[in-house]
Order: sequence, then C-alpha cells, then structure tokens
Amino acid sequence: MSASGTILVFAKAPVAGEAKTRLIPALGAADAAALHERLIGRTLATATETGFRMVLWCHPDARHPLFAAWRENRIPLETQTGDHLGERMYRAFTATKGPAVVIGTDCPDLTAGDLAQAFRLLATGNDAVLGPALDGGYWLLGLNRPDHSLFEGIDWGGNRVAAQTRQRLTALGWRWEELASRPDIDRPEDLRYLPPSFFNRIGDTT
Repeated sequence: MSASGTILVFAKAPVAGEAKTRLIPALGAADAAALHERLIGRTLATATETGFRMVLWCHPDARHPLFAAWRENRIPLETQTGDHLGERMYRAFTATKGPAVVIGTDCPDLTAGDLAQAFRLLATGNDAVLGPALDGGYWLLGLNRPDHSLFEGIDWGGNRVAAQTRQRLTALGWRWEELASRPDIDRPEDLRYLPPSFFNRIGDTT
C-alpha cells in the first residue's frame, strides 16, 4: 500500500528551443533540452522510491514521448492548465485529495528522504512545508489544503517567490516548517551544482 499523500511533479516537455531556455547560451538548445530530460528522469525516479502516490503534471500537454514512457510505468499523467504557474499549481492541488507536495524537476539534490520528511511534517501539525531554493524560489511546497492566496500575485520566475510565499503563509496564520535550501538548475551559473554524471552524453559538456 502506498504511503498517505500525493507527489505532484510539474514537468515541461524537453523540446529543444523551448525547454531550459536560460541555459541555451551555455549549452545550446539541444543540450539544454537533453539536460532537462535527464533532470526529469532523475526526479521521477526519486519520487517513485518514496512509495507515495505520484502524478506527473505535464506542460504544455502529455503527448511528448518521454511522458508517454512514464505512463507505461503506470504513472498517472495530467495536463497543466492555467495562465501562469501559480494557477496551474493551484488547480493541481485542488484536484488532489489529502496532503500533497508539488515539486519541479530542477533540483538535482532532491532525495526520497526530503519528500518523506515533507509528508511527516504535514502529518504532525503543520499546514504547509516549504523547500526554499538558493535563487529565491522554492523547490517544494507541501500543503494539507490549498489556499488561492499562495498562488496569485507571486513573481514567478523571480528571486522573491519564497519570500512572498512566506508572507502569504504568515497572513493566513498557518503553521509551517522549512526544509534545507537547495539549488535549482535554471541559469548557466547554476551548472556548477550538477554532479559530473549529469553531463554524460550531453554534447560538448562531457
């Protein structure tokens, strides 16, 4: 039986020229997309280890062959809907029963233990769990119940996302805890956080 809780994995299709666009100046379009595909695979493998139910929320849709391959591994696929990231996450949370955590695929340091810890914290009196990223965003948000204020009017993609989320949690009067700060791989300067194995078979970065 699966542990209680659902992991919502948000992933963009690894299409060259559309994925990891901020890494294209350093890697080129094809290699940026290849790196993104490897990050997705590692994230899904890590989430699978936990025993929690997992749903892969795909953008712009679930038709990419990589997503189809995970469907064959019995991972449920859903399509993200909404005009911005916050709206898409809010809809994913509201479509999910019980405690849930949302993660992206940009954190190479993510572990199954991180995900298990987030659910433990949600089960022991916390309303939310936040995993802040070094760039000012967050790599995980866990909720026992969603509130629209956590997802509207946030500067998505900027360096104030975690700070703004903390402000909203405080305004709600919620109890929350934070996990360790971790790097996200979004910009060329973030590539230093990747282990060498991630560069295997990725063009000239090997």
